[in-house]
Amino acid sequence: MSDIRVLTLIIVMALVTMMIRFLPFFIFKGNSTPKFISYLGKYLPYSIMAMLVVYCVKDVSVTNKPYGIPELIAIGVVAILHIVKRNTLLSIVCGTVCYMLLKQLVFI
Repeated sequence: MSDIRVLTLIIVMALVTMMIRFLPFFIFKGNSTPKFISYLGKYLPYSIMAMLVVYCVKDVSVTNKPYGIPELIAIGVVAILHIVKRNTLLSIVCGTVCYMLLKQLVFI
């Protein structure tokens, strides 16, 4: 692919990303955010986290070694950290690191 074409694709992707990010500010000028948008902002993150948990554990076999133990421990780490620290990014990063360490070092 030519350099001009790659550059054009990058510019178009950047513009579309910026448009998606800035569009709500142009649509909802002022402090009058619709109640439905506020509702989504309040509850959608929890729904997405629940879907991610289901997606991550859908292929776990509880009848074969390691019986889903690393996944269960990592989910516990995420839940406890989130309850204690209330920091989603910290919870996800620590849970991922915990899971990878368990899978690579403990449950080989």
